[in-house]
Amino acid sequence: MCGICGFYSKTEYDTDILTKMNDSMTHRGPDDHGEEIYTSASGHCVGLGQRRLSIMDLSSAGHQPMHSEDDSVMVIFNGEIYNFKEIRAELESEGISFFSSCDTEVVLKAYIRYGTECFSRFNGMFAIAIYDRSRDTIILARDRMGVKPLYYYMDENSLIWGSELKPIMLCPGFKKELRTETLSRFFCNDYIASPDTIFERTYKVEPGRFIIYRPGSDPEIKEYWSLTDRYHELSADLYVDYDEARAHLESLIEDSVRRRMVADVPVGIFLSGGIDSTLVTALAQKISPGPVRTYTIGFDTKEENEAVYAGEVAKALGTSHTELYIGEKELFELLENTPQFYDEPFADPSLLPTMLVSKLARQDVTVVLSGDGGDELFCGYEMYDWLYKGQRLDAGAGLAYALGGKYWGRKMPNIVYSYIMNRDPAYKVQFVESAKERTLDKLLVNGYMSPKYDMEAGLEERDWQIRRMLLDMKTYLPDDILCKVDRASMRYSLEARNPLIDYRVVEDSFRMPHSFKYLDGEKKHILKDITYSLVDRRLLDRPKQGFGVPLRSWLMTCLNDDLKAYADPDKLKKQGLFKPEFITGLIADMEKSDKTIYSTMTWCFYVFQRWYERYMEDLWA
Repeated sequence: MCGICGFYSKTEYDTDILTKMNDSMTHRGPDDHGEEIYTSASGHCVGLGQRRLSIMDLSSAGHQPMHSEDDSVMVIFNGEIYNFKEIRAELESEGISFFSSCDTEVVLKAYIRYGTECFSRFNGMFAIAIYDRSRDTIILARDRMGVKPLYYYMDENSLIWGSELKPIMLCPGFKKELRTETLSRFFCNDYIASPDTIFERTYKVEPGRFIIYRPGSDPEIKEYWSLTDRYHELSADLYVDYDEARAHLESLIEDSVRRRMVADVPVGIFLSGGIDSTLVTALAQKISPGPVRTYTIGFDTKEENEAVYAGEVAKALGTSHTELYIGEKELFELLENTPQFYDEPFADPSLLPTMLVSKLARQDVTVVLSGDGGDELFCGYEMYDWLYKGQRLDAGAGLAYALGGKYWGRKMPNIVYSYIMNRDPAYKVQFVESAKERTLDKLLVNGYMSPKYDMEAGLEERDWQIRRMLLDMKTYLPDDILCKVDRASMRYSLEARNPLIDYRVVEDSFRMPHSFKYLDGEKKHILKDITYSLVDRRLLDRPKQGFGVPLRSWLMTCLNDDLKAYADPDKLKKQGLFKPEFITGLIADMEKSDKTIYSTMTWCFYVFQRWYERYMEDLWA
């Protein structure tokens, strides 16, 4: 519902600096703002800033920073606490009074009553900063699944934080230094996973964690909810009866949708016509006293157009449906300002249509529901099919490796070579394509630095599909999917809510035998079963589609002049990150061949250079 920022520093900063930091996020909260400076007991300068998008309690009573009655605790908060009424009732039963009807005050008084244990009581999406003056302590907390972003920078002088990197960069205490070892990760994955960022000494607070910072000591990083721990605990008590599991899951999702429809502003839904968004829409329509508002982006090219299916679903459910058909021109026009709203290099091209559907919805509503998370929780991606096959071929691939497959296998398709080379037991489900690894070794001046995620070694799950789903929930979901939706929606001051990743739904999915999710090659079996009971399956039974963006065409035409300028050998030598001769060859290969690896790697290079130009060459202020 807003953006937050602040600092705790030995240097004395004035309100003008804090206001400049805060105003860099006006798009996240255009309705109200607050900036306050304090002097701590240890003589440090403390600043708290917040931009507000009014969702609950539209009155001035929801203004932030919000103070305790004795001014010993101050809080700034981004997000929504969906069970705040239950927590408030519990606090009121203990004699605690309230002056507003917003969830921010519940966050404040829950902390005063329960301390940091309050975070485990919240069901919601949140990034919270608390200044506990009585303990001279800053606390930064992020929700369980990482829906809301929270960054921080720390050196010997300051702790600086924000919902985005922009306010951190605008604080004079920030030292802007590129962290080059994250480049491999970016080029392999299109994003940079938590806790890393593109800058030195700058990090993302990881989902399910909070940080306690006291002057003169290193920050304490604590985990109040662990995805992998909860999986191991709950998977030891699996459902036996499918019908029981199905009924309980449907009930949980319906309650999750109901809670996310509560707002003092209009609410709509992103409807793609796929399983996940259709399920959310069907349940929302069931709950709503009137037609819910749904929004879809359609493409002029028939093979990339799901809008026709979304329209059929909307008609069947009786929603108030709005669709907008777009072409390359509308997508291309958004490219200019994407670095401004994503802060880090971010090369998932579906951010462009996501921004367009957000702009469309914002004409009518301030809150939207989306279907994100269904693929990661219920085994929905095509990659999971490859993992199923790979695990069954692993013994043969190991024999091929022993017989010299790492040499002759290079002539095989990338997926075959990846199976052969997949010998490290700690990284069995990542399948960083060997072709990309070899490319990065030639592309980067510092060579290839493995972007593999260390946490896979601790997953302790033998089934490759389950292991990859857990890994995706920890990395791809928060750092690509949820980041994309948060930035695209907040670009237009629109709040996106995600019913399928309510932590109760996540934990319930951990209790399901894998055959409930992946049955005889059918992905998302139980989720489809629920959806088909609400919507005619003939409207949904089709191959999965995604947003299509014509990367190679753009790079060879309208973006080609900029691409060639970014690849200028003299410029690259001065930059010192990429090998000029290889970049030249990569672009030539992309122009001669339609192999996906050439266009995707070139696109990552282009996206990085556009980001670098804006943030590292002092063209942004």
